[in-house]
Amino acid sequence: MGSVLSTRQRLCVLAVAALTLAILAVASAGGGHAVVKPVPFAHNVAGDTALSFPPDTNYCLTNIGIHCYQPAQLQKAYDLGPLFASGIDGRGKTIVIVDSFGSPTIANDLHVFDQTFGLPDPPSLKVYQPAGPVPPFDPTNDDMVGWAQETTLDVEWSHVFAPGANIVLLETPVSETEGVTGFPEIVAAENWAINHGIGDVISMSFGATEQTFPNNAAIYGLRSAFFNAHVHHVALLAGTSDTGATDYQLNLEDLYTFPVVSWPASDPLVTAIGGTQLTLDLAGNRLAPDVVWNDGYGAGGGGLSTVFPRPDFQSHVKNLVGRVRGLPDISGSAAVDGAVVYYYTFVSPGYHLVAGVSEATPEFAGVVADADQLNHGRLEDLNTSLYRLDYTQGLVDVTQGDNTVTFENSDGNTYTVQGYSAGPGYDLASGLGTFDGAKLVAALAGPDRGDHGGGHGPGGGHGGDHHTIGHHGFFPHAPVTP
Repeated sequence: MGSVLSTRQRLCVLAVAALTLAILAVASAGGGHAVVKPVPFAHNVAGDTALSFPPDTNYCLTNIGIHCYQPAQLQKAYDLGPLFASGIDGRGKTIVIVDSFGSPTIANDLHVFDQTFGLPDPPSLKVYQPAGPVPPFDPTNDDMVGWAQETTLDVEWSHVFAPGANIVLLETPVSETEGVTGFPEIVAAENWAINHGIGDVISMSFGATEQTFPNNAAIYGLRSAFFNAHVHHVALLAGTSDTGATDYQLNLEDLYTFPVVSWPASDPLVTAIGGTQLTLDLAGNRLAPDVVWNDGYGAGGGGLSTVFPRPDFQSHVKNLVGRVRGLPDISGSAAVDGAVVYYYTFVSPGYHLVAGVSEATPEFAGVVADADQLNHGRLEDLNTSLYRLDYTQGLVDVTQGDNTVTFENSDGNTYTVQGYSAGPGYDLASGLGTFDGAKLVAALAGPDRGDHGGGHGPGGGHGGDHHTIGHHGFFPHAPVTP
């Protein structure tokens, strides 16, 4: 049925990379606008106050009217305990987080977050600025504050899912480039890390609607780091969007009135992370099956690319994706009604809440680091490996919900973009579904992990087609017709 997003501001502020308790409390009042290019959507809100304590689920339900979760609850929900008990926690592996500007207080904030929730400090947290020096942090600059919130989310919650992994934060300066704001610096930073052997998985919690680029060639010209990562078996993850089956237009305020998807999540060389909504008790036990995130504040992105043809790994779901790349590939916790706690001090020091696929993406980066550790090396091709698994190997089917959204644009008109419904097997609302961490890590690192050979994946059909460079997206000028 989808959901009605009563105001554009509600969608922009609440269903995005960083939320604060105050934002949630004044949802209907709006504030700020979303930024389509690789910039986090959240904005500072007048009157924002932090909590001096980490809120738990009961507090959030009583005082805000939503569920919220702490690290132990999601570790339980995603069955990470057996991994940690056996020493599989990402140790010896490195998660790379890429964010413009970064956060000036990330080391301190992560340490306090860890102490609060009984997590160990990571073996190493290193910050690099390989694409050029980042300007000094300005707490009155909404973009810088938004990126600092995004950085905090990415670092703290990737660490929750792989507490033994090293973390590298790549901070990039933002420069204005026609149609591709900020992306060239991100590409340069990623290439630098890959060329220096830094990192086993790269987490990207940003994107831009395919249609906002000047042309397809503008996207193709930004893929050098993805080719580089593919050759070196460095996994690439990107969130789909927080706006369901649509996303933002070039004016950075209005949503497209027809289905669209975002790049880099749409790139076949990237694992696209969608959003689900979890309903948990205080111990992290599920009270209901996970559903597609679509809670009135936002919805998980998913749909069909207009740029990239269907990759080999999706050949057995061609009845759903046709001749083009479909997304997401897999989904995780992202709902506002199910937000997670994080901590920062660069503005409004204290505990806040956060949600969106920007949460799910770094969390899954932690899972990949865990799998790399068990595998004694990087997985050769994450997408191919995922699509060759079945629902006895750590994939958990999501069969309820959709990503249809209704919203109001700046012209005052209300629009509905019909999205996609979840169902048995692969779908364009949740991808392959969600995951059981212990089982998925074991399957990805096991002898049948899909590095070679055939197999049957979710959705029916054969998942073992041979790989061709063209089908992996190396020759992107082929015509794309759904």
